[in-house]
Amino acid sequence: MTTAGPASESAVRTATNSERAERRRQVTRAVKDLREQLDSDIDVKPAFDWELMVEHARLRLAATVWISGLVAFVALVGHLWTDEILIGAWAFMVVAAHLAGLYFARDFLKLERKDVSLRVWRARFAAIDGFFGLAWAILFVLPSAPTIGTDVFHFSAMLIVVAVCAMLASNLQAALFAATFPITVATALGFLTRPDVVFLPQPSHHVVLATMALTTQAFFIILGSRLYRASLNTIEARAEKDALIAELEQANSISDESRRKAEEANFAKSRFLATMSHELRTPLNAILGFSEVMQNELMGPLGNDIYKGYVADIHDSGRHLLELINEILDISRIEAGRYTLNEESVTLPYIVEDCAHMMGLRARNKGLNIIEQYEEHLPKIWADERAVRQVTLNLLSNAVKFTPTGGTITVKVGWTAGGGQYVSVKDTGPGIPEEEIPIVLSRFGQGSIAIKSAEQGTGLGLSIVQALVQMHGGTFNLTSKLREGTEVRFTVPQSRVLEVMPRIDERPRRRGRVDISAAGATGSVLGSVRRQMNRT
Repeated sequence: MTTAGPASESAVRTATNSERAERRRQVTRAVKDLREQLDSDIDVKPAFDWELMVEHARLRLAATVWISGLVAFVALVGHLWTDEILIGAWAFMVVAAHLAGLYFARDFLKLERKDVSLRVWRARFAAIDGFFGLAWAILFVLPSAPTIGTDVFHFSAMLIVVAVCAMLASNLQAALFAATFPITVATALGFLTRPDVVFLPQPSHHVVLATMALTTQAFFIILGSRLYRASLNTIEARAEKDALIAELEQANSISDESRRKAEEANFAKSRFLATMSHELRTPLNAILGFSEVMQNELMGPLGNDIYKGYVADIHDSGRHLLELINEILDISRIEAGRYTLNEESVTLPYIVEDCAHMMGLRARNKGLNIIEQYEEHLPKIWADERAVRQVTLNLLSNAVKFTPTGGTITVKVGWTAGGGQYVSVKDTGPGIPEEEIPIVLSRFGQGSIAIKSAEQGTGLGLSIVQALVQMHGGTFNLTSKLREGTEVRFTVPQSRVLEVMPRIDERPRRRGRVDISAAGATGSVLGSVRRQMNRT
């Protein structure tokens, strides 16, 4: 069984859970929306209806200066055709209607959402706008001289006032109709009641103006509906954005909490395994020691070949279990931060050559050929010899394990382009599919092709290698192609390469004289040592 199966099953399970969660959220939203629509007397969510009414009240307050200026301008121009007392009374009525609207708008904005009856306030705003529209409609029925200038003034004033009322009441459809309808009807009736009105055979200009006034009413009703729909869409988009932000914050908090618990559990596991090394290894050492004594028959013959086979199986199983525990303990100590490097100056080619010699017997038994290529005169590096040896042995062990009989393993040690040193292990095994390389590099990860022909393993070797290389500040790289083989390469950075110190001239000198060249060489050596100590 490969590791790709569980990974794909986990991905499918995660996607399924996400789809179920999304369906639950949609059902919850649909039920909530339906409940709110049943509680409302219009086809709008109560929350959106509240937002629309708030915008309506704010527009009414913001238009105070403009409405006052418009009333003053119309009254100033209207006294040229109408009695001054009548136009003054009309202006007072319009201002009173506007002040009433301001009073209710300010009172509405002071209330909390839970204290507001949307139906009552919607009717109240519609009545206020209707009163405001009636006050403006009186202007167009005031007695005035029937001249061309009067007709132009009435029609222009009607267009301006209807446009202003449509803009202010666009967030409430009932208020929009109540504010504009009296104005256009009064204007049309004012034109149609003129004494010189003629319908047939050729309509007079008053009939044309009345028709245009009614057409203007239809136009502004459509325009107000478009503005209402735009405002509603804006509020819905803002509500969806707020809901998404809330969901993201909730998901983020849940993710942070889950990650914190996972990190705590992982740290507890690593700390437990790191402190249990003695308790785990002691019984295994006893099993291995006594089984090896029995296998070699040091205390006398067993007398039964079947028992000999059992003892060999016990010894092999114990050794495999000890290797498994060692790898788990290594990765656990690294995760718990208890793995310390005992650094010293070491020669990288010597370590790699020793490891290749140790793996040579296994390679020859399997019919493999190990080719070693070491660059000469490589300086020493500052590293943990045991860690470097463990990394090299893991890479060589994997190469021997996964390379079929008759294959070749090439081991190289040399300079990197940046002045560091590298170790490369390349085999002629079956290779690893490109999509499985992340799985192989993960903990407990094993490939689907190589595992069929290889010995059992824990899948922790490459994870330990990557961690140890990273602790040294180096890099790790794995490249592979199917049916061509795999190359694994790790590097030691230039900062860990020790500088070659010049030779000190030890020839005897005369007493009382100081050799300047020797002193200079000694100073250079001491400077190199200081620089190296600063790096480490």
